[in-house]
Amino acid sequence: MALCCVDVFYYAIWTIVPFFLGLRFHHRLLWNPKACPAQLKGKTTIVTGANSGIGKFIALDFARRGARVLLACRDQQAGDAAVQEIRRLTHNQDVHLRLLDTSSLASVRACANRINEEEKALHILVNNVGASGLPEEITQDGLQISFATNHLGPFLLTNLLLGTVNFSHFKGENLTCRMDNVYNSTKLHQLICTTELARRLQGSGVTANAVHPGYCMTSIMRHYSLALRIAFNIIGVFFFKYVEQGAVSPIYCAVSEELEGVTGKFFDSDCSLARPAPLARDPALAAKDFEISERLTSKL
Repeated sequence: MALCCVDVFYYAIWTIVPFFLGLRFHHRLLWNPKACPAQLKGKTTIVTGANSGIGKFIALDFARRGARVLLACRDQQAGDAAVQEIRRLTHNQDVHLRLLDTSSLASVRACANRINEEEKALHILVNNVGASGLPEEITQDGLQISFATNHLGPFLLTNLLLGTVNFSHFKGENLTCRMDNVYNSTKLHQLICTTELARRLQGSGVTANAVHPGYCMTSIMRHYSLALRIAFNIIGVFFFKYVEQGAVSPIYCAVSEELEGVTGKFFDSDCSLARPAPLARDPALAAKDFEISERLTSKL
């Protein structure tokens, strides 16, 4: 029996829609932060890029657990708005803004200096940064802007705050002219240096791990063309996580008691241990990358 166009249309809808709904439901079958009773009262936490997206939901979770939360953000207005919203939703007034632009090493140093002066201890640092599609620019420090924003800035911040840390998990995850390749390279540098940082901190009581939150509906595509942003959002409705879901794995690594003492590991978006790329498993490369990053940041 022949099918008319209308029949084919409805058949396709009833076949495809459940499939996409299944994909969306799958993203919800994760470790649930709300089911974790861990409290952070008396703990000081810092979340970079916390005025929106994944960082904002991580900060919101920490505030709900009673932590002192510092939102390290580049934009004063957006950061203030996020602080007020988190205070309102959690009734935790110990939530504050610290200005930080990771593309500027001077800004990183200023932020770290203030934190070191004001805070007696730092317990959790979440280096939440992921700027893709940045223009091909050189910063005032003479660095490629994506490399500075996504890797060297967070790297410098982490090392400048080590003296204040007494227990924390650090999260993170060949440059070419393609914007996505540049972004991917900066994430690889973060992962490599986190592994080396964990090695250097062995026996100190401080742990360092890297986390991939998954592909999420954030503002990460804001530097791309309008057409690409629209395509990203359309595809993301079916295949990508919401920011609340993307925040799950970083929160898990920060507060889960079962990970106490776990260091030098890489966790995927399902809160599971993952095997990183071969380059990230090379200890000699990790030591060299860390040394180069130290040298680049110490001179500037």
